[in-house]
Amino acid sequence: MLQDTGILQRRRAPTRDELSNIPWLSALQDGQRDRIVPLLVVGDARPGDYVCRTGRPSTYWFGVVDGLLKMTTDHEDGRQTTLAGLPPGGWFGEGTALKREPYRYNVQAIRKSVVAGLPIDTFHWLLDHSIGFNRFVMMQLNERLGQFIAAREADRLTNPDQRVARSLAALFNPWLYPGVGEVLRITQQELANLVGLSRQRVNEALAVLQREKAIQVEYGGLRVLNLDALRHNSFNGA
Repeated sequence: MLQDTGILQRRRAPTRDELSNIPWLSALQDGQRDRIVPLLVVGDARPGDYVCRTGRPSTYWFGVVDGLLKMTTDHEDGRQTTLAGLPPGGWFGEGTALKREPYRYNVQAIRKSVVAGLPIDTFHWLLDHSIGFNRFVMMQLNERLGQFIAAREADRLTNPDQRVARSLAALFNPWLYPGVGEVLRITQQELANLVGLSRQRVNEALAVLQREKAIQVEYGGLRVLNLDALRHNSFNGA
């Protein structure tokens, strides 16, 4: 199932609560849902576990039930580019699943996470039989394209406050990550890992964003107050 042997050994059937956190299930008709649910599996990922690795065949379409993952690409010179952070509710790799091609990226758990998998053959069956599922996947592809474009733009930003703002805006995307809501459960070290800055510099950027009332730092996470400001850097620190 999952690309990391440890996660494979820890796979199991999803609980009722875990199923309720899979957003596209509600788009299925009752008969389709009854057919699909028994085929879904989840794996308990530990920090550092790989869910996908570059070059490995795609056998499942994946989603984050709980926790936080990171999608990256490696360069020949040893550099690593972060394509996306993947918080709860996020499903990813639909383009790879559609083409049945090997992964061109790595996906790794940043903290203890629960990852769901839908067999790729079942993914294609749903595309052939469910209009609601098709709409969900099309919206995913559209939003993901916008996210990747924004990520490339953020990589070119020299202002750390702007980079943190753009990264947070992506993590609060309500369509890609419906499980996040208004509060993102993330530590400053985890955010630094995603953004590619030091924890101290991320802390300074968060102070700027909070002062400008774009976010509110809470115990164990961040609350978004002005998503548009994060997306467009419309705060005085930009």
